[in-house]
Amino acid sequence: MGASGEVRHSIVLFDGVCNLCSGSVQFIIKRDPRKIFQFAALQSDFGQHQLEKFQVDTLAFNTIVLIHENRVYQRSNAALEIARQLHGGWKLLYGFKILPLFIRDGVYNWIANHRYSFFGKKDACWIPTPELSGRFLG
Repeated sequence: MGASGEVRHSIVLFDGVCNLCSGSVQFIIKRDPRKIFQFAALQSDFGQHQLEKFQVDTLAFNTIVLIHENRVYQRSNAALEIARQLHGGWKLLYGFKILPLFIRDGVYNWIANHRYSFFGKKDACWIPTPELSGRFLG
Protein backbone atom coordinates (compact mmCIF):
# COMPACT_ATOMS: atom_id res chain seq x y z
CA MET A 1 0.00 0.00 0.00
CA GLY A 2 1.03 3.54 -0.57
CA ALA A 3 1.71 6.13 2.10
CA SER A 4 -1.91 7.31 2.12
CA GLY A 5 -3.23 3.72 2.45
CA GLU A 6 -4.29 3.35 -1.19
CA VAL A 7 -3.74 0.01 -2.87
CA ARG A 8 -1.03 0.07 -5.50
CA HIS A 9 -1.71 -2.23 -8.40
CA SER A 10 0.73 -4.77 -9.71
CA ILE A 11 0.38 -6.03 -13.28
CA VAL A 12 0.89 -9.69 -14.13
CA LEU A 13 1.60 -10.47 -17.78
CA PHE A 14 1.05 -14.13 -18.64
CA ASP A 15 0.88 -16.48 -21.63
CA GLY A 16 -2.80 -16.23 -22.51
CA VAL A 17 -3.00 -19.60 -24.30
CA CYS A 18 -1.21 -21.64 -21.62
CA ASN A 19 -3.47 -23.68 -19.30
CA LEU A 20 -0.89 -23.56 -16.48
CA CYS A 21 -0.58 -19.79 -16.82
CA SER A 22 -4.35 -19.22 -16.89
CA GLY A 23 -4.67 -21.48 -13.86
CA SER A 24 -1.98 -19.46 -12.10
CA VAL A 25 -3.93 -16.26 -12.76
CA GLN A 26 -7.04 -17.83 -11.26
CA PHE A 27 -4.96 -18.99 -8.27
CA ILE A 28 -3.69 -15.43 -7.74
CA ILE A 29 -7.19 -13.94 -8.02
CA LYS A 30 -8.54 -16.28 -5.31
CA ARG A 31 -5.76 -15.24 -2.92
CA ASP A 32 -5.85 -11.51 -3.66
CA PRO A 33 -8.72 -10.09 -1.57
CA ARG A 34 -7.26 -6.55 -1.80
CA LYS A 35 -7.41 -6.83 -5.61
CA ILE A 36 -3.91 -5.44 -6.04
CA PHE A 37 -3.20 -7.59 -9.10
CA GLN A 38 -4.32 -6.72 -12.59
CA PHE A 39 -3.65 -9.00 -15.54
CA ALA A 40 -2.96 -9.00 -19.26
CA ALA A 41 -1.88 -11.62 -21.75
CA LEU A 42 1.67 -11.26 -23.03
CA GLN A 43 0.20 -11.54 -26.52
CA SER A 44 -2.23 -8.62 -26.06
CA ASP A 45 -1.53 -5.11 -27.36
CA PHE A 46 -1.24 -3.92 -23.75
CA GLY A 47 1.13 -6.76 -22.86
CA GLN A 48 3.30 -6.15 -25.92
CA HIS A 49 3.45 -2.41 -25.14
CA GLN A 50 4.56 -3.13 -21.56
CA LEU A 51 7.24 -5.56 -22.75
CA GLU A 52 8.58 -2.93 -25.14
CA LYS A 53 8.44 -0.23 -22.46
CA PHE A 54 10.50 -2.34 -20.05
CA GLN A 55 12.77 -3.70 -22.82
CA VAL A 56 11.69 -7.32 -22.41
CA ASP A 57 11.70 -9.64 -25.43
CA THR A 58 8.23 -9.28 -27.00
CA LEU A 59 8.37 -12.88 -28.24
CA ALA A 60 9.22 -14.39 -24.84
CA PHE A 61 5.90 -16.05 -23.95
CA ASN A 62 7.58 -18.62 -21.70
CA THR A 63 7.86 -16.28 -18.74
CA ILE A 64 5.55 -14.59 -16.31
CA VAL A 65 6.22 -10.88 -15.97
CA LEU A 66 5.31 -8.79 -12.95
CA ILE A 67 5.33 -5.02 -13.09
CA HIS A 68 5.33 -3.59 -9.58
CA GLU A 69 6.17 -0.01 -8.60
CA ASN A 70 7.62 0.65 -12.07
CA ARG A 71 9.99 -2.32 -11.83
CA VAL A 72 9.81 -5.46 -13.91
CA TYR A 73 10.32 -8.99 -12.58
CA GLN A 74 10.52 -12.17 -14.65
CA ARG A 75 10.50 -15.92 -14.09
CA SER A 76 11.16 -17.02 -10.51
CA ASN A 77 11.63 -13.44 -9.31
CA ALA A 78 8.13 -12.60 -10.58
CA ALA A 79 6.60 -15.72 -9.01
CA LEU A 80 8.21 -15.01 -5.64
CA GLU A 81 7.22 -11.33 -5.68
CA ILE A 82 3.65 -12.36 -6.47
CA ALA A 83 3.66 -14.90 -3.63
CA ARG A 84 4.92 -12.21 -1.26
CA GLN A 85 1.86 -10.07 -2.03
CA LEU A 86 -0.74 -12.87 -1.71
CA HIS A 87 -3.03 -13.29 1.28
CA GLY A 88 -2.14 -15.99 3.77
CA GLY A 89 0.87 -18.25 4.15
CA TRP A 90 1.87 -17.94 0.50
CA LYS A 91 4.18 -15.08 1.57
CA LEU A 92 6.47 -17.72 3.09
CA LEU A 93 7.43 -18.91 -0.39
CA TYR A 94 9.40 -15.70 -0.72
CA GLY A 95 12.00 -17.45 1.46
CA PHE A 96 13.10 -19.32 -1.67
CA LYS A 97 14.70 -16.02 -2.69
CA ILE A 98 17.79 -17.21 -0.78
CA LEU A 99 18.42 -19.83 -3.48
CA PRO A 100 20.71 -18.68 -6.27
CA LEU A 101 18.90 -17.27 -9.28
CA PHE A 102 20.38 -19.84 -11.66
CA ILE A 103 18.79 -22.65 -9.61
CA ARG A 104 15.40 -20.93 -9.24
CA ASP A 105 15.25 -19.92 -12.90
CA GLY A 106 16.57 -23.32 -13.97
CA VAL A 107 13.57 -25.01 -12.35
CA TYR A 108 11.25 -22.29 -13.66
CA ASN A 109 12.59 -22.61 -17.22
CA TRP A 110 12.27 -26.39 -17.18
CA ILE A 111 8.60 -26.15 -16.20
CA ALA A 112 8.00 -23.30 -18.66
CA ASN A 113 9.57 -25.26 -21.52
CA HIS A 114 7.32 -28.28 -20.83
CA ARG A 115 4.14 -26.46 -19.78
CA TYR A 116 2.18 -27.17 -22.97
CA SER A 117 2.95 -30.90 -22.90
CA PHE A 118 2.17 -31.16 -19.15
CA PHE A 119 -0.87 -28.86 -18.93
CA GLY A 120 -2.04 -28.25 -22.50
CA LYS A 121 -2.66 -25.18 -24.57
CA LYS A 122 -5.74 -23.26 -25.68
CA ASP A 123 -6.44 -22.15 -29.25
CA ALA A 124 -7.14 -18.61 -28.03
CA CYS A 125 -6.43 -16.50 -24.96
CA TRP A 126 -8.48 -17.18 -21.83
CA ILE A 127 -11.49 -14.88 -21.45
CA PRO A 128 -12.28 -13.80 -17.87
CA THR A 129 -15.79 -13.89 -16.49
CA PRO A 130 -17.73 -10.58 -16.55
CA GLU A 131 -17.16 -10.07 -12.80
CA LEU A 132 -13.39 -10.45 -13.26
CA SER A 133 -13.08 -8.47 -16.50
CA GLY A 134 -12.29 -5.22 -14.63
CA ARG A 135 -9.03 -6.76 -13.42
CA PHE A 136 -7.82 -7.43 -16.96
CA LEU A 137 -6.06 -4.85 -19.07
CA GLY A 138 -5.88 -4.58 -22.84
